[in-house]
Amino acid sequence: MNILILGSGGREHTFAWKISQSPLCKKLFIAPGNGGTSRYGENIYVDINNFDEIKNLVIDNKIDFVLVGPEDPLVNGIVDYFEQSYELKNVKIFGPNKLGAQLEGSKSFSKSFMKRHNIPSAKFKSFNLNEVDEGIKFLRNSSPPFVLKADGLAAGKGVIISKDLESAENSFKNMLINKQFGEASKKVLIEEFLSGIEISCFIITDGENYISLPEAKDYKRIGENDTGLNTGGMGAVSPVNFYDEEFEKKVENRIIKRTIQGLKKDNIPFKGFLFIGLMNVNGDPFVIEYNVRMGDPETQVVIPRIKNDFLKVLLSCIDIDLKNTKINIDRKTTSTVILTSKGYPEKYKKGFKISGLKEIKNSIIFHAGTTEEEENILSNGGRVIACTGVGKNISESLQVSYELARKIDWEGKYYRKDIGKDLMK
Repeated sequence: MNILILGSGGREHTFAWKISQSPLCKKLFIAPGNGGTSRYGENIYVDINNFDEIKNLVIDNKIDFVLVGPEDPLVNGIVDYFEQSYELKNVKIFGPNKLGAQLEGSKSFSKSFMKRHNIPSAKFKSFNLNEVDEGIKFLRNSSPPFVLKADGLAAGKGVIISKDLESAENSFKNMLINKQFGEASKKVLIEEFLSGIEISCFIITDGENYISLPEAKDYKRIGENDTGLNTGGMGAVSPVNFYDEEFEKKVENRIIKRTIQGLKKDNIPFKGFLFIGLMNVNGDPFVIEYNVRMGDPETQVVIPRIKNDFLKVLLSCIDIDLKNTKINIDRKTTSTVILTSKGYPEKYKKGFKISGLKEIKNSIIFHAGTTEEEENILSNGGRVIACTGVGKNISESLQVSYELARKIDWEGKYYRKDIGKDLMK
């Protein structure tokens, strides 16, 4: 099969690494890809939200299967576009349609879905630009800390947690009136604060059945001890020690099964990844958010633990045959430490030459924000490299990740030194 992966981050590099190992993969294309993906296939520049451009690329390269990495094209309806195009009717595409993608595309849509189907989640209320005064009143009648969320896509950065009322009110006005997150914050949710430990849960569903992928814990804040601004993720670990059999059963019965049943009840067809961000509140799982794609950097620790031919798994989902698919998971621990550009998640510079990009024993280097220029790899984003380590336990895997993190270098490199430390206490 000729395969096309859409996207350019660490998630897509991980997909390319895994799918290139499949005997079913004849030729692999990554659009637009990054400085590392060309090792496994051919990078082709394309605007991933220009569906006509993607259609031409698919036809010209006789693509049989498309894996959509990021959320934007899914929320914008790329699956619907393929299904409605006569020339693309025989091309398999992995991901939910525009309606299903609203589980990530609109937080008010997903929260209403959870409420309707009795899926445990924080209480909430949403407000638009005409309801600023009502929102302020709602905040003044709520208890701190205050959780504010942009309704739309904000690249993982659209959440603000304020400990005092004054900063919450200012943030709320900044989001709605000053459009802090652009179109994403034309509607803002005020949510009840849940206290607990976050965990990322992943399934693949064909709308009828599902298979669970390994869980992971990621680290969102830029600073150590979870301080500073939210980022797209500074590191991740899998498995997670508190995700035991009892907790997993609760997740399955209270969240996953109710979600699948809810999708069927609401006539929302869904084929693809469902990434459920959870909070463990005193041993009970609550949904923080749904995402309709794999997480980044979680993909860099989840996928290396899957022993299956991953392409076969994805195809079984499209063919609605997941009930006959068994996932085989490696018992080893994987960890990843993200190397970022100085200044991220705010302003940063690009174009620095990266050195030390040689894998060591039990490691995999996944590129995120890089580009290839002649024979050099240059920094080309905020999150630049994922240093993934594999070990018998969390301590061993982190030792590998951090050895890589120290070795790889460029001007202004930054990384957190405490990834996974909370799970080792």
